Amino acid sequence: MRGEGRCEYASTATMVLVLLLCWDGVAQVNSQSVPALFVFGDSLVEVGNNNFLRTVARANYYPYGIDFRGGGATGRFSNGNTLIDFIGDMVGVPSPPPFANPSSIGSRILNGVNYASASSGILDESGRHYGVRYSMNQQILNFESTLNQYKTMMNATTLSQYLAKSIAIVVTGSGDYINNYLLPGLYGTSIKYTAQEFGNILVNNYVRQILALYNLGLRRFFLAGIGPLGCIPNQRSRGLAPPGRCVDIVNQMVGFFNEGLRSMIDQLNRNHPDAIFTYGNTYGVFGDILNNFATYGFSFVDTACCGIGLNRGQITCLPLQLPCLLRSRYIFWDAFHPTQSAMYIFAWRVVNGPPADSYPINIKQMAII
Repeated sequence: MRGEGRCEYASTATMVLVLLLCWDGVAQVNSQSVPALFVFGDSLVEVGNNNFLRTVARANYYPYGIDFRGGGATGRFSNGNTLIDFIGDMVGVPSPPPFANPSSIGSRILNGVNYASASSGILDESGRHYGVRYSMNQQILNFESTLNQYKTMMNATTLSQYLAKSIAIVVTGSGDYINNYLLPGLYGTSIKYTAQEFGNILVNNYVRQILALYNLGLRRFFLAGIGPLGCIPNQRSRGLAPPGRCVDIVNQMVGFFNEGLRSMIDQLNRNHPDAIFTYGNTYGVFGDILNNFATYGFSFVDTACCGIGLNRGQITCLPLQLPCLLRSRYIFWDAFHPTQSAMYIFAWRVVNGPPADSYPINIKQMAII
């Protein structure tokens, strides 16, 4: 898994796939076209904000980061790189630093800032049982704080152009199910709302949050849908589906959110012609990987590389726990998160893929508009 190039992150399915990933997919967009990345969301794109917060939702210990370039646990919920690291590589922008790090000031934030926080969600209450986290609403406030810094570094015209050319990567919503709706003992949302009602509530709140970022100056948005949560080791370990099967009812729940968000994309683009909003089909891409795992070079579909209990998903990866050895053959790293091998495939497809993967255009196309 380790190495200096990018090709090591691709799974070893066939030589054809490797060539596609490594030759056709990593051509960088001129970094001047994308001066910065602003990252919002949850643990799928966090790079260490929770290291500075009072929370148990952290990944700043071994074996997290065992395959990370440079080595060591940084707060990324992965064995190596996350989605934002790969997208940054592909568009030619360094992965931005975490907002909560006191050193994330001045020239260090000229390539953007990462506000993502593990256990957070679209709703403020989601994940509260883990402790302090930056909800999406708080992340927007944190972005405003960053803007105040930028205003001391560039004039209004330059700042406006800088924000308009930058890309906002937003990956959120999973936590509102895993750390809210699917925990009826801690949260009352599943009693109060049907799955469709809850999905509509999430979409409506999410769109308001995205428009708040638009009103603050951002113009290029990549909005990722939610993946097949019923297939992650954590949900498989609950015993709600036969061995080897995903929990269909959970996948149906997140379907309401995905359908609602996907349907809003055309409306957002129609109502805001000076911006571009794209939808990342997380569910479709990871569904393809799960259904055709051997084609992508994976051998282990329903079990985490690091964790305890059934499917290694009942308790997530613990400090100093020895992970699996064949990490590139696993789709899931821990109870909740993909390995960097699986995440690389998703990143490549939303950067370079067709509208079925990233609608209406992919990230590479958005970067050169």
